[in-house]
Amino acid sequence: MIWWKRESKMIELRTPKEIEQMRPAGRFVADVLMACREAAKPGVNLLELDALAHKMIKDAGATSCYIDYHPSFGAMPFGKVICTSVNDAVLHGLPFDYVLKPGDLLSVDFAAAVDGWVSDSALSVIVGEQPDAARRAADQKLIRTTEEALEVGIKAAVVGNKIGDISAAIATIGHAAGYAINTDFGGHGVGRTMHGEPHVPNNGRPGRGFTLRPGLVLAIEPWFLETTAEIYTDDDGWTLRSQDGSRGAHSEHTIAITTDGPIILTAR
Repeated sequence: MIWWKRESKMIELRTPKEIEQMRPAGRFVADVLMACREAAKPGVNLLELDALAHKMIKDAGATSCYIDYHPSFGAMPFGKVICTSVNDAVLHGLPFDYVLKPGDLLSVDFAAAVDGWVSDSALSVIVGEQPDAARRAADQKLIRTTEEALEVGIKAAVVGNKIGDISAAIATIGHAAGYAINTDFGGHGVGRTMHGEPHVPNNGRPGRGFTLRPGLVLAIEPWFLETTAEIYTDDDGWTLRSQDGSRGAHSEHTIAITTDGPIILTAR
């Protein structure tokens, strides 16, 4: 491991051997997300999805990054192992006693450690068949835009570029689709802990910020709301919802920057 001091903050660069050691965590996180995606059917309770992820963590001998997580913006330790954000919720959705309905827009975010290395990833899906054609088209566009923004953000994550190049690439896709972009929460460094330096906002200026170097491992995570960039915290102390009730979607991968280009550690 190499340390890079930037504005009194430490940014960790991983060796090629350490990046290889991170691969099992990435595969496990991808497997759990795919299992939750498959299980997210009408009639399934959010608590059942959390129980599924919890069982997979136990069976794999992995460690949850969420259950004891208590940052300054959380009202208490999270207490669950996945984030399930439904419809107007977009981030940090605390699983609760809610039964999924046809047409719900569900975002699932999951991070876990395997052998001490963390990976973090998220996806969004429409649950079952959305009966309203216009609503279905709007949700599909929203999900597709976050996925396209993630793709171009990863393509910008090459040695010699700047953090701002990733942010600007994401914002170009989001703005072209007509979405406002919130920068309160975004991507981040990943390694032995879930959240590290540097912060990777979903909007920024190209050519600005930290220079990308081999060994930098990042979670890149575009998330957009349909008609606003304003959010508020639900009464549960965690779930972030749109101020105007519009829907949100979220896509995320953990990647490692190398001289041969970015490696998607959480590829599904």
